[in-house]
Amino acid sequence: MDLRKLKTLIDLVSESGISELEVNEGEDRVRIVNAKLAEAQHHAAPVTYATPAPAPVSAPAPVVAAPSAEQTAAAETASAAAAGFVAKSPMVGTFYRAPNPESPNFVNVGDTVTVGQTLCIIEAMKLLNEIESEKAGVVKQILCENGQGVEYDQPLFVIA
Repeated sequence: MDLRKLKTLIDLVSESGISELEVNEGEDRVRIVNAKLAEAQHHAAPVTYATPAPAPVSAPAPVVAAPSAEQTAAAETASAAAAGFVAKSPMVGTFYRAPNPESPNFVNVGDTVTVGQTLCIIEAMKLLNEIESEKAGVVKQILCENGQGVEYDQPLFVIA
């Protein structure tokens, strides 16, 4: 292993905060230990976990809390599912209703869609992925805003 690679590895260990790095390259083997971190971890005070004493049981007063945004979204999705088929995102990415800002949207609320018709585009890692309808019907709801980030399995459309 050449000296420049070794120096780079040493710098990497010292800057990254890891205590130890081992590299095997062919027949060469290098183990770099950050002595400061290794010793600090070795001499660290042991962690002690204490279990709290059980609290006395009393009848709690009912608490009425406002539903969180997640709970509200879940309730809307549940009610939407009852109204029809929910098209969900097959990936994480950015939701777009049209192929470009100047073009009309693929679908709008009230449009009739067929199986295989493009509903939207999800951009993931600079790739534009067309999301197609799995069911035929009428678009009842669009659950995402244009340009919004979406998660895997997030509801996008309600089709009835």
